[in-house]
Amino acid sequence: MSRLPPSQRADYPVFEALALRWDDNDIYGHLNNTVHYRLTDTAVNQWLLREGLLDLHHSAHLNMVVETGCRFHAEAGFPDRVCAGLKVLQIGTSSVRWQIGLFRNDDASAFADLSFSNVRAGRLSRRPEPLPEDHRAALSRLIFQG
Repeated sequence: MSRLPPSQRADYPVFEALALRWDDNDIYGHLNNTVHYRLTDTAVNQWLLREGLLDLHHSAHLNMVVETGCRFHAEAGFPDRVCAGLKVLQIGTSSVRWQIGLFRNDDASAFADLSFSNVRAGRLSRRPEPLPEDHRAALSRLIFQG
C-alpha cells in the first residue's frame, strides 16, 4: 500500500494558531496521539465561532462528530508552535467533511493530516437537520484546491 505524502501549507485557505501544553507530550517526548484530535476539534470550533456559525450556550443546534481519521507523518511536541490548516472537502445536506493539516513551527509539510466529519443536529433531538444557507456560504469559502 502506497503512503500519501503530507499535505502542504499551500493546500489550505485558512489557518488557526493552536497552543501546545507541557502535558501534551507523552513518555516518548512527543505529542500523544489523542492530542492531534483535540487540536483538530479546537481548530474547527475556533473557526466556526469566529464566523458566527456556532453558539456554544444558546443555539438549538450542535455539531456532532461522526467520523475522524489521522495520518501521522512526523513528530511534534511542546514547545513547538502549531497551526492547523483548514479546508472543506464536502458539504452535504446536514454534514461537513473537513481536512486539517497540523503544521509545526514554520514547516511547509504537515506533521499530521486529519479528516473530520460533523453533522448538524438538534440539541435536544440529536437528529440531523439541514445546514442553513449562511452556513453553506461560509463553509463554501473553505472549499479549496490549493
